[in-house]
Amino acid sequence: MNRDLDIDKIAKGVGGKRVGKVESSSGYFGAMQLAAEVTRRFKVPHGGGRRTDRRCTEKRLVAFTPETLERLDHISAILNISRFQAAGLILEKAVEEIREEDLEKLPIRNA
Repeated sequence: MNRDLDIDKIAKGVGGKRVGKVESSSGYFGAMQLAAEVTRRFKVPHGGGRRTDRRCTEKRLVAFTPETLERLDHISAILNISRFQAAGLILEKAVEEIREEDLEKLPIRNA
């Protein structure tokens, strides 16, 4: 049984309140948060087929090493999504966490 959770209702029920967004991290809890994100965002289209995030409309070609593809295959098998859906979700999470001041510290320079 898959139902959308009403976080505000849950918080009220336990005597708390919703105060912010939870960020995912690496390790077991990060993996559980990623799985929850997949469940929340990826829905089966009405006509059937593979679960997808309807907000994702842009498609681009991205190169991966064989090792990265192997790791994505492992992650996608656990989450029951395609390797590139997993890659897109992970990339979105990483981009959200990048701060401007961190970019200035990178050793990459335009020549």
